[in-house]
Amino acid sequence: MDIMLSDEQRLLKESVERFIAGEYGFEQRKSWVEGGAGYSPENWATFAELGWLALPLPEDHGGLGGTLGDVAVLMEGFGRGLVVEPYLATVLLGAQIIADAGTDAQKVDILPRVAEGQMKLAFAHTERQSRYDLTDVKTEAKAGSGGFTLNGQKSIVFGAPDADLLVVSARTDGGQRSAEGLSLFCVAPDAAGLTVRAYGTQDDHRAADLTLENVEVDASALIGSAGEAFPTISKTVQRAMIALGAEAVGAMDVLNELTFEYLKTRKQFGAPIGAFQSLQHRAAEMLMAHKLSRAMVFRMAKASADDEALAQAASATKVQIGQAGKFVGQQAIQLHGGIGMTHEYAAGHYFKRLTMIDALFGTTDHHLSSYATSSFISS
Repeated sequence: MDIMLSDEQRLLKESVERFIAGEYGFEQRKSWVEGGAGYSPENWATFAELGWLALPLPEDHGGLGGTLGDVAVLMEGFGRGLVVEPYLATVLLGAQIIADAGTDAQKVDILPRVAEGQMKLAFAHTERQSRYDLTDVKTEAKAGSGGFTLNGQKSIVFGAPDADLLVVSARTDGGQRSAEGLSLFCVAPDAAGLTVRAYGTQDDHRAADLTLENVEVDASALIGSAGEAFPTISKTVQRAMIALGAEAVGAMDVLNELTFEYLKTRKQFGAPIGAFQSLQHRAAEMLMAHKLSRAMVFRMAKASADDEALAQAASATKVQIGQAGKFVGQQAIQLHGGIGMTHEYAAGHYFKRLTMIDALFGTTDHHLSSYATSSFISS
């Protein structure tokens, strides 16, 4: 299936592919990962100059007003380069929440700085017990004179080690697994009572666990209305799932390229192993898995414009990407043999990222169940 891109999207695709091919080599990436920040601040500044940080943000606040389809084009390119800069955490999660639910003052203060590369955000929502249930939040925010006091813990907060602002979910009302009563707050990373335990993840990204002990914030830190944050949280995460699907498509594409080239050059019994018909069949199946996934992602990105269809679109994307990513990754490693899992070779790093994408916001099995349930209800 051919993906019909607009003229602007084609230019964006060429721009990001040119950057990845010329400026984001695998050896360069390793040096950035092993550096202090875990990514390249210079690349982040370049993202701002090229308009990538502003892409999905509203035009009224320094953004370009791009669609999820536009974001998918960009994320596919990022997947090809295994980009480690905190784009998901800052732009697609934190800034998107501010754009959708923030007060006018918050939008004016935060969004232009994100677009210009001057502020990085992180979305602290997941907790140890919550697994993939977005409603399962134990962190509490108690209203007081002039503000709120936050207590609780957050786990695996991507982008938190280098964030300039944290978007934290907390319960102002309702039971632990109730969709009602969830609120969102802007919290400074150096706030009194906040502990940030940073670490690297298996796919070379950076995350942190947060502990909030009597962290006090002003009333102006509340994002939107108290107790009404769940629709914003749900919509933001669902859009991020589709964007992650596009990143996975880019990663699968490179894995296929690496594998097919290896099949052409690795010789066994005096002939390239790619000459063996059984391996040709595997390669064809890997190619089909990638093509189907790409068609799914861009179809679902378009469908996401309908809020009622967004949940199904996100779950369908996660199922396809999870199944295809696992298949392509496993076949790539097997066809490469031992070299495929060495730290010095790129293939294993792409497979790790595909595995992490499958786990983020719910595995294939989780979303297969979610999609079946939502399909049944809607019918």
